[in-house]
Amino acid sequence: MQKIIPMAVMAGIVALMIIPAGSAFAATPGFGMLYYEGEIVRTVVPPSEIKKGLDDFYLVTNPAANQLGIAAVAPGDRDYHGGHWIVNEVTFNVAPYLLDSEQAVLDAENAGDVSINRNVSAFLCPIQPTRGN
Repeated sequence: MQKIIPMAVMAGIVALMIIPAGSAFAATPGFGMLYYEGEIVRTVVPPSEIKKGLDDFYLVTNPAANQLGIAAVAPGDRDYHGGHWIVNEVTFNVAPYLLDSEQAVLDAENAGDVSINRNVSAFLCPIQPTRGN
C-alpha cells in the first residue's frame, strides 16, 4: 500500500506536466512544462528514481484548468539542486484557481484557500533553460 501512494503521486505529476503517458518510466527521458515564478519552464524527466528531494515542488490535487506543477527554484537560484524535488500536495478548500508560483501557493495557504500536505514523495526533474537564458 505504501508503494501505491508514491506511484499515484508520480502519475499525477507526470499528467500535470503534460508528459505523454508512460514516457517518465521509459528508457528515454520524458519532457514537459511547469510553472516557476509565473512563467512556464521546460523540464526533462529522466528514467530514474530518487529517495530524497531537496527543493519544493507543488502538485495541485484538485486543479483549475491549465494548472501545471509548480517549482520553488530553478537554474540560477542559489538553492537549486538540479531538479531533486520534494513533492508537496496542494488541495483547494475553495473553488480552484490557477497557481503559478511558490508565493502564490503560500499566499493561498495563508488565506485558507488551500491545504498543503508536505514532503509526500520525491522525484528527479531538472528544469531546462529557455531560449535567451
